[in-house]
Amino acid sequence: MAKTIAEINERIKKGEAVVVTAEELIDLVEEKGVEEAARTVDVVTTGTFGPMCSSGAFINLGHAQPRIKIQRAWLNEVPTYCGIAAVDIYIGATEMAEHDPLNEVFPGEFRYGGGHVIEDLVAGRKVRLRAEAYGTDCYPNRRWEREITLDDVKEAWLFNPRNAYQNYNVAVNLSDRVIYTYMGVLRPNLGNANYCSAGQLSPLLKDPLFRTIGIGTRIFLGGGVGYVAWHGTQHNTDVPRAANGAPTRPAGTIAVIGDLRGMNPRYLTGYSILGYGATLAVGIGIPIPVLDEEVVRHAALRDADLKAPVVDYSVDYPQGTGRVLGEVTYAELKSGRIVVEGKEVPTAPLSSYSRAREIAETLKSWIREGRFLLSEPVDLLPCAARDKGVS
Repeated sequence: MAKTIAEINERIKKGEAVVVTAEELIDLVEEKGVEEAARTVDVVTTGTFGPMCSSGAFINLGHAQPRIKIQRAWLNEVPTYCGIAAVDIYIGATEMAEHDPLNEVFPGEFRYGGGHVIEDLVAGRKVRLRAEAYGTDCYPNRRWEREITLDDVKEAWLFNPRNAYQNYNVAVNLSDRVIYTYMGVLRPNLGNANYCSAGQLSPLLKDPLFRTIGIGTRIFLGGGVGYVAWHGTQHNTDVPRAANGAPTRPAGTIAVIGDLRGMNPRYLTGYSILGYGATLAVGIGIPIPVLDEEVVRHAALRDADLKAPVVDYSVDYPQGTGRVLGEVTYAELKSGRIVVEGKEVPTAPLSSYSRAREIAETLKSWIREGRFLLSEPVDLLPCAARDKGVS
């Protein structure tokens, strides 16, 4: 039984749509089968929450009096990029505050960076703006300092070039020393294994061939509403896959955009990584319209059906060797123990499964209440596997 997004939206408007989270779909398929689930369910909601470095915000500050063409600017002493227009700036999540010692005192704590500034703005806190310029006839002002909040600026958009990685590495350390990475602190001699994915709730793992997610897809973003703007940087779907179509290596990504106004610091949080840097933890939820049985089969994949690669971050990752030590399922990862090279290794997530569950439940309630309609993607994201007919 095939459905269209337009038909599903009509059911949402009438309050008749059947909406379930990806977890609930798994249970439903186990109980009643794929065919019955495809017939009865209209939308499946997903969620993920974790550090996503390729994130940031465009801000239009509005014009000063006299006007200024900003050459350099700082928000709470975090440098911003100003090579856009007179009062347009971009603050990146990983940019650090001026005078931070970084890793000079190793391992650095990286207490405040661009991600923290974004969280402060969303939380309604005051942020100190400091701007400098060289002065022109039409923009004579050379210096501008003030405290701002989100209410004081003309525009503020979250624009993240690479979010919601479709699967990712499990990080381990084969060396005999502690190492500090973007995957967290890794103890020597396979002392621990860190991963970062919601697994069976993660949006892009629930639509592995990008049959429903594309440019213009409306999403939950940072506690508000956003959209898929493009495929993300490093988007790569030509990777090894399991028989069920799910990638077994880092694969697709999405670029996302949304208005910072309306977002929530619970789902957009500044994040510090010891010995590595600062970033932003981002909450994303994507609704998957149930168009047919194939959509259900993919959306109902369980943690036990999804595999991630184990990679050594002491040599193989930094040197780019491409070596993979093995594959483990997300069920194994979430059990707290995996086996790598014959050794039992404790696991820990950088992402929050409980927060991912909150996001999927929130998106479900928005849709059931008629507050959130699905959008028709202008174009589906490129997917080599789909083009090859993998299912």
